[in-house]
Amino acid sequence: MRGRDPDTGEYLGPSRSQQRRAALDVLELGQQLAALSAAQLARLPLPEELLPHIREAQRITAHIARKRQLAFLAKQMRALEAETLEAIRAALAQDGADARRATARMHRAEALREALLGDAGDAALAALLAAHPQADHQQLRQLVRNARAERTHGKPPRAQRALYRQLHALLDDPAPHAHAASAETMDDGPHA
Repeated sequence: MRGRDPDTGEYLGPSRSQQRRAALDVLELGQQLAALSAAQLARLPLPEELLPHIREAQRITAHIARKRQLAFLAKQMRALEAETLEAIRAALAQDGADARRATARMHRAEALREALLGDAGDAALAALLAAHPQADHQQLRQLVRNARAERTHGKPPRAQRALYRQLHALLDDPAPHAHAASAETMDDGPHA
């Protein structure tokens, strides 16, 4: 029961609305966990006693039974400490951010490939090689040339896929920042 403090007149504990919102938040977190794959669940800091309830919720397909199991899962999760729930939420948010970064990197590689194969491909290739001096210039030029030939002759996109993989690996490589940093330190030093 909530009650009031006799001295200050303030309410003790959270209101029923606050308790309901907190319970619905935990239920939503349980639904998110039930939607994850086993590999994704393995990356999360989940207590061992929670995993069977999550697997059971994933196994059940009947609507009402699944709803009831998710409610039971949420009840088990509410018994956990707040720090544990926050750690799970933080890990889910981090996992989502990593997925968004990977998707953005994939889109950048696709856009770069299309720019290299487009009308201004030579300028795009020169800009790419200037931005990534560690890249294999000859291999990139060969891949671009073969991919353009594939497009014009209507052949299967084998070189286009190889070019995409090369660009994706190039965008994953943190070396351009290292090269830029080493170039800056060279500029700061004494010149002969």
